[in-house]
Amino acid sequence: QVPLVESGGGLVQAGGSLRLSCAVSGRTFSDPVMGWLRQAPGKGREFVAAQRYTDGSPYYGDPAKGRFTIAIDTAKNTMYLQMNRLKFEDTAVYYCAGSTGLGSISDANNYRVWGQGTQVTVSS
Repeated sequence: QVPLVESGGGLVQAGGSLRLSCAVSGRTFSDPVMGWLRQAPGKGREFVAAQRYTDGSPYYGDPAKGRFTIAIDTAKNTMYLQMNRLKFEDTAVYYCAGSTGLGSISDANNYRVWGQGTQVTVSS
């Protein structure tokens, strides 16, 4: 069986927490910027969070600020997204992705999605 790239999603109540994981391959580690996108039903992909591999500086989209935290563990080849105080509006499929960093770090169009995504559903 092929392991999932993204994992950790699920059904949670508003105010709850989830920790998403992304298995990062050696090939995708070559991207200078790595992060998370999400796509809600009927909507395009939205930037959530990213981190520059060179200096570790994080960047967050407006909905994630103050609630989500991105982290990269190179020893475990894993990228995480800790999501706290979840809201109904956070319901979406979450993808990990990489970017060359040539465009805006907060533009989802500048990223290449790596996996199948993991579903996050927040009940109100």
